[in-house]
Amino acid sequence: MRASDADRDRIAEILRDALAEGRLTPEEHSERIDAAYAAKTVGELEPIVRDLPARRSAPAAEPAAAPLPVAESSTPGHNVVAVFGGATRKGRWRVGPRTNAFACFGGIEIDLTEAVFEQRETVINVVAVFGGVEVKVPENVTLRGSGAGIFGGFEVKTHESEDPDAPVVVLTGAAIFGGVDAKPRRGKRVARLQR
Repeated sequence: MRASDADRDRIAEILRDALAEGRLTPEEHSERIDAAYAAKTVGELEPIVRDLPARRSAPAAEPAAAPLPVAESSTPGHNVVAVFGGATRKGRWRVGPRTNAFACFGGIEIDLTEAVFEQRETVINVVAVFGGVEVKVPENVTLRGSGAGIFGGFEVKTHESEDPDAPVVVLTGAAIFGGVDAKPRRGKRVARLQR
């Protein structure tokens, strides 16, 4: 399976933690980071961190709610496709670690306000060609984006949750003669106060 930027970043984070904990020398860290960012497949990434712990250990603190796991979820990824039509994904549903959305001469709505997040980070890869994709996330979720608008618009209203253990939704992709719009959905009370 081809490795994504998120896969490489996950491996780089494990390597950074190992360097900080003294498990790797700076030279070993440098070699492994180079190998991680040069890897083309997930199979090439696994040997780089095989001898290292998968997660950094959290410092002992007062008991709190367990954070969402960073590892891959058992919930598969989702594909949402709209070609000369529309598609919607909303309501109460389990969000996988990756969702792919493709709109060609059509529109897609992805509403995460009632979704159940089983992992810490969810990546939504969007391609809109002469179409549009709208993504809504709840206020208590961190929203980040890095996409491109080519004769179109790729607008992500970034939002950092106050909770450091909150789920993170990352939007990537491109809008080609189309539009991508992602924003946190504020509650009715907040909307009334703004008016």
